[in-house]
Amino acid sequence: MNVLMVASECAPFVKTGGLADVVGALPGALAPLGVDARVVLPAYPALFPLLPKGTEVAQFDDLPGGSGRIVQVEAEGITLLLLDAPQLFDRPGGLYVDENGRDWSDNHLRFGALSMAGARIAMGAIDGYQPDVIHAHDWQAALAPVYLRMAGRDTPRSIITIHNIAFQGRFGPQVLGQLHLKTDWFHPEGLEYHGDLSFLKGALMYSDRITTVSPTYAREILTPEFGMGLDGVLRSRAGALSGLLNGIDIGAWNPADDAALAQPYDVKTLKRKAANRAALSDRLGLDSGSSGPLFCVVSRLTSQKGLDALLEAVPHLVERGAQLAVLGTGQPELEQGFRDAAMAHPGQVATHIGYDEALSHLFQAGSDAIVIPSRFEPCGLTQLYGLRYGTLPVVARTGGLADTVIDANVAAILAKAATGFVFHDVSATGLAAVIDRVVEAYADTKLWQSMQRAAMRHPVSWDSSAQAYRDLYADLL
Repeated sequence: MNVLMVASECAPFVKTGGLADVVGALPGALAPLGVDARVVLPAYPALFPLLPKGTEVAQFDDLPGGSGRIVQVEAEGITLLLLDAPQLFDRPGGLYVDENGRDWSDNHLRFGALSMAGARIAMGAIDGYQPDVIHAHDWQAALAPVYLRMAGRDTPRSIITIHNIAFQGRFGPQVLGQLHLKTDWFHPEGLEYHGDLSFLKGALMYSDRITTVSPTYAREILTPEFGMGLDGVLRSRAGALSGLLNGIDIGAWNPADDAALAQPYDVKTLKRKAANRAALSDRLGLDSGSSGPLFCVVSRLTSQKGLDALLEAVPHLVERGAQLAVLGTGQPELEQGFRDAAMAHPGQVATHIGYDEALSHLFQAGSDAIVIPSRFEPCGLTQLYGLRYGTLPVVARTGGLADTVIDANVAAILAKAATGFVFHDVSATGLAAVIDRVVEAYADTKLWQSMQRAAMRHPVSWDSSAQAYRDLYADLL
């Protein structure tokens, strides 16, 4: 079975969040199940070194924004089909924003071109290659199923996966012609969304199936609270919607042989985890004599992630004898707030603004608990990394966080099934209450180690979800 994935990022090549991790890991997880999954990806500057190693397999002269070619290359076990269109992707700044943090003004052309290239490949543009299914990821690839439907002939089946419905690819109607879209499809039952074009709504209307990244999030986005204005569209297509939980690459995230750690460990050698806390404390300037738990945050620093509430709860966390280490970037006011918290509580709070993949591994190994107080969270991956590393997740009861962490309630503790702490109230008060629960559990060494072992044994790989995707592809065919 041949599946063509279309996405704007893919780990380890280019990454801004969990989307990249999913797109990077899923092809390898599908391969043992008889699925050949290839990835159409923009040739950003970070991927330029791969272009000479590949083979040009297609040329398109009339994509939105100009011409582009497809270069096929094998890298990190993935077959990449790189869209080489320098006028669209060869630029400084981020994948989606310029050096000043503003969206690129031609993002509609950049990702319209990506979507059209994916659709063309799905319809046989590469000699000797014919996908059975095209699998688009998030708004940046969401026009691919629309272009397939516009072709008006027998085409491969299509799936759109929503990684975060808050991002919808919304542009003024004047771009329809630039994107070669049918103007008579611009209506409320088609591409139109409150007077604008929405890439994501187009995919929701014209894809054969819709998936999202956890069962709870699939239910949540049917409601006005979580649907971000598209809940009505989703309710109309509820029969085509399913939630398939993300997994993680357990080879890349394995505390037993992780080169980023001060000392590797596994479920049988948990005592070695302490060496990583010592190394992390030394690197961040945290007090090494603290007897309380070390909480960490590895995240985008945004209000969606509930980190404004955590910032308010920092004084309570410190008063309880705990420590906090923060790694991430995001809203300037939150970046500064966590910097100020580190200055106000030297030795107890440390903040590293930026992102460092190796350091994120040490954060997971060196901390006792990872805090994820998200107001909404489609799936989340950092809690899965925490489980894998025996770093107990402290999570809000939403989306994939609710689907992956077993709360330390009395029944779960007695059954030795508890893997973390789940709470409802994303506020300073709610976080103070769950911090108290964590501190009290940490003081009971036998209980804490039992929870760590349960967490590390919890299944977090792609095995079951890859099989679910394979079954979905087969059902479509």
